[in-house]
Formats: sequence, structure tokens, C-alpha cells
Amino acid sequence: MHARMPKNFVLDQRIERAANAIETGAAAYRGRWAEACHPLTEHGTERFERVHLDLGCGKGAYIAAMAARHPDTLFIGMDSEPVCVVHAAQLVLDRGLKNALVIPGDAARLDRIFALGELSSISINFPTPHPKRRNARLRVTTAEHLDGYRPLLKADGILALRTDSLPLYEFSLPQFKTIGWNVTCATHDDRAAHPDQPITEYEQRLTEQGATVHAVYARPAAQPATQEQLQAALELPQSLIDYLPEDLFAGEYIPYGMSYAIDNLRNRRHHLAARKDAYSDRI
Repeated sequence: MHARMPKNFVLDQRIERAANAIETGAAAYRGRWAEACHPLTEHGTERFERVHLDLGCGKGAYIAAMAARHPDTLFIGMDSEPVCVVHAAQLVLDRGLKNALVIPGDAARLDRIFALGELSSISINFPTPHPKRRNARLRVTTAEHLDGYRPLLKADGILALRTDSLPLYEFSLPQFKTIGWNVTCATHDDRAAHPDQPITEYEQRLTEQGATVHAVYARPAAQPATQEQLQAALELPQSLIDYLPEDLFAGEYIPYGMSYAIDNLRNRRHHLAARKDAYSDRI
């Protein structure tokens, strides 16, 4: 999801002001995030107990809330949108958090930033669904992407996907299973399943519009995906239209990125029903 650029937004100046919470040379910390980012103490250099990556961190509300709750964990937010990186970094600074920072980038370069087994957990909150078949490879929950995250997570690490998009959830769940990830929780109401999750402004806005949060929590497969597994995942339906519910009229909430497709399908059904009624009236 793309963030809007505010009017009169002087991005370079904002980046400079928030620079203390932005790491642009992230690759230099590969394999030593827990030690390098821990504040110095009277006992010398210490290390964080865990490192958590929030992939697609948006404006940083999630990592800020989690960092305040878990001071022994280093929370790293990552986003490809410069405006999101700046907002998230400024939030970290404003709240005085010493265990959170933001790096610019996306899932394509993770192995150059994190070493094998360096991450205790990864969160993916409300990612862009990319509903069209031709853009399926851009979804951060494809089997290929999941297989890329696998070696970076500890053996007992966990990846959490949270989304308002039922079609994205229905697409993603078999992606995890097809390549051997251990799904520990799959739910259509993550707020009920995990009530302690911080409620960000974005989630609150979605909830007020009628959304529920679908979620998948999974531990990485013990072995890399085979070519056969990756091919099997690719052979699953790739368009999110294929994962729409049978009754499009059951709920009024339309997930981000799906409004055009749903409106078209609803209009098509409406026209077919109208034709059927007109034909019935003539006989």
C-alpha cells in the first residue's frame, strides 16, 4: 500500500532530522544486529535477546508499540516507501525508543542484511495484496518469498501474516503448507485469537470500516523448498479473484486493492440476474 506524500513535504529535511533512527548501511550489520545496536552500559557492550523484523512497517506504529513492551528485543522496521521510513523513524525518536530502528528496502535484499538464523521473528502486517495474476510474484507471502525468509529465521522462529484481505489470506495459507512450514495458528479473527496485539491507527480505521483481521502464524520448514514444492505452489490459483467468497454480497467491507474486481463481479451478477428476470417476464 503506497503512502501519500503530504503537501509541502520536504523529504530530505525530514530524513535528516530522523537520521538517528534510520540505518542506510544495513548490510554492514549482517550477523551482528543484536550486539551492534544494543546501547552501551556500565558493564560494556551487551546484546538484545531477540531480533524482530517488521517487513513493510508502514509508519511504524507496530514496531513502536512492540518495542515499548519488549525492551530486550530489537525491533527493525523495513519499508520501501521513503515517506514511511521517515514517519516510522520519527516515531521511534519521539518515543525515545532505544530498541527500534528503521531501514529502507524490501524483501528482495533480506539475505544481504541478515545472517542465517539471525531473526527470532518476522511480522508482515497488512501487506499490499497485488490482486492481479500478473503481479502475484510481488506478494510477500509467495512460496518463493517464504523460502527466502526461512534460513534467516531461527529454527523455532515464527512468521506472522496479518491482513484485512480474505483473498490474500486464502492465497497465502496454502503457500505456507505446500513448502512444509508448520502453521501454528490460522484464524479469521486475529483480534480474538491474540487480544494483546497492539492496535495501530491503521487497523483501528479498518475495523471501523467493517474489516476483520485474518492471520497466519507459522514456523519455518526444516529444509529448503524443493523445486517440486515451489512448482506446486505456482500451480495454485494466482489471481486473488479466484479466492473471493461465493457470496460477494455477504459483507460490505472490500479489502484494499479488491474494489475494482469485486465491483465488476457484482455488476456482472446484477446484469445477469436482471436479464434472467426480464426473460422470465416475457414467457
